[in-house]
Amino acid sequence: MIRSSEIKIKRLRLPLLLILFGALVAAFILDLSLGSVNVPLLSVLEMLVGREPEKATWGKIFFLFRLPKAITATLAGAALSISGLEMQTLFRNPLAGPSVLGISAGASLGVAVVVLLAAAGGAAGFLEGLGLFGDLGILLAASIGSALVLMVILMVSRRIQSIMTLLILGILFGYAVNALVSTLLHFSISERIQAYISWTFGSFGNCTWSQLAVFIPVVTLFLIITQFTRKPLNALLLGESYARSMGLRVKETRSFIIINTAVLTGTVTAFCGPIAFLGIAIPHLSRSLFNTSDHRVLLPTTALLGSTVALIADIIAQLPGSQTVLPLSAVTALFGAPVIAWVILKRRNLRETFAG
Repeated sequence: MIRSSEIKIKRLRLPLLLILFGALVAAFILDLSLGSVNVPLLSVLEMLVGREPEKATWGKIFFLFRLPKAITATLAGAALSISGLEMQTLFRNPLAGPSVLGISAGASLGVAVVVLLAAAGGAAGFLEGLGLFGDLGILLAASIGSALVLMVILMVSRRIQSIMTLLILGILFGYAVNALVSTLLHFSISERIQAYISWTFGSFGNCTWSQLAVFIPVVTLFLIITQFTRKPLNALLLGESYARSMGLRVKETRSFIIINTAVLTGTVTAFCGPIAFLGIAIPHLSRSLFNTSDHRVLLPTTALLGSTVALIADIIAQLPGSQTVLPLSAVTALFGAPVIAWVILKRRNLRETFAG
């Protein structure tokens, strides 16, 4: 029975991955083409292969703004989605996610400490004027903030069996952390307050090429490492006792998941702002789309689907053909809220899928 299931998974994996990869490529190209100034798809393809565009302005828009934004969206979507999948497996909780359990709030606190107390410049120079060491400082602060909140939640989860109680406590942790951020805002100067508020709206367009020199290696490294944790994550689905009986070092695995989730969430939050709902919604879409809880399938598909949805959200936020730009967090919330409502309404069935 197990062998037939594995054969079925292997048969489905490649074609489904190819379909998702094709959707990702299409969304990536559309994100490069659409915006306040629409660049023809043919010109986008020519610039991707190194040819000069017909208009010089298209080249500047493409290389200075669109390409780094699309790369950021691709990696950020995968990072947040994988973080949500890891947390749902660790807590065995279908409603766990970086935003729901306060992890993003912890990362925001780390950024607030660095920016409001040490950074200089207004909203436009929020991250650009900090240089490489400033980027690394924000990344480290955000990762530490998210890790601390996640560790507190993990310790509490050992004493509490109720899923809803844990979720309520996670929300309360988020409120407490946001209260600390509000206190920092109260004692900060107006320019830094405006910079921080603009950052909280969320955007994939804040990363410059110099910041991507930090963002790309960190996110890519941890995404690659995560792909080698398929068996431990599958074992954790069946409970810690079963995982120990299979020879899994549960404590070390749990620590790795905490570090990995904290770094991925913290890095994305530091450079893109708090992006809500992707981390909780995408893993459920992957489970429903492929009807499996096997992480050999879920890890790559969740990453691809998360990147695609992030790119689509960025396209919607740009309002193609308009000068108006919507807050990215608002767009992802409009997408994620119906998914979470569906999770709650189908809770019993999802529990069976989650554990199976």
